[in-house]
Amino acid sequence: MPVEDLEKKDHFGFSDEELASLETVYRDGIMDGKTVLVSGGGTGIGKAIAFLFARLGANIMLCGRREQPLLDTIKQLNDLGAEADFMAMSIREPEAVETLIAATWDRFGGLDVLINNAGGQFAKPALDLSPKGWNAVIDTNLNGTWYMTQACAKQWVANDKPGCVINIILDYYRGMPTIAHSSASRAAVDNLSRTLAVEWSQYKIRVNSVAPGAIESNGFNQYPKPFLKGFYNSNPMRELGTVQDIAEGCVYLAAPSGKFITGETLVIDGGGQLWGETWLTDQPEHFKPI
Repeated sequence: MPVEDLEKKDHFGFSDEELASLETVYRDGIMDGKTVLVSGGGTGIGKAIAFLFARLGANIMLCGRREQPLLDTIKQLNDLGAEADFMAMSIREPEAVETLIAATWDRFGGLDVLINNAGGQFAKPALDLSPKGWNAVIDTNLNGTWYMTQACAKQWVANDKPGCVINIILDYYRGMPTIAHSSASRAAVDNLSRTLAVEWSQYKIRVNSVAPGAIESNGFNQYPKPFLKGFYNSNPMRELGTVQDIAEGCVYLAAPSGKFITGETLVIDGGGQLWGETWLTDQPEHFKPI
């Protein structure tokens, strides 16, 4: 969406009807017979990922902390003709993760793709971060991702099945002022992906990351419109990506197109890792152009 259209929008993100009919480069049925688990799949990027995989034939398992968004999304996936289920739980709790993975295998007879999309952050200058705030983000973004990934891998190895893990991180490569906790945790997940890609290649488990830049989603509705203009300075294209861009990147890595790709990070950011900056709070005077 061009910046000049920003003020005209009353609502950001795609409607459910739009998600169900967005153009895709993939053929129908490319994910037939596959089961995909999406954490944080009730809203935003996770929901778009679930919709696209469902449209392409996959069975969908969703998890998240809030039950109602999951229920709503499951109904919409069922309306698309997909087999879909959910579990409301916290990925911070290893026991809950074990229960989720077991339930997925029981419900669908297996699992092919794990998409670690769940995460959280809040904007605050690093000097003002409390230990509680720091740990909350690290616990979700890093520890929760690890619990989910290891639990799935154990099942794949025990059942002698291949697996695919896709971690949704951030375009953290130039640093991310005002979200130090999130940037640190996402960078850790990126490195974890590369480590596991080597260690688990012997089990035919592929591990990759997708790093979104400035992506328009329903989360934008929480910000004042003048503030949103700052996202256009995060990439040289001076545009926003869409949740569909991220979903299509995930399908590329999960489908046969990605069968020889592991330990990689697909950056979807309009060139943001090369140029620009994003401040999620007011930019300090020191950094404003002279």
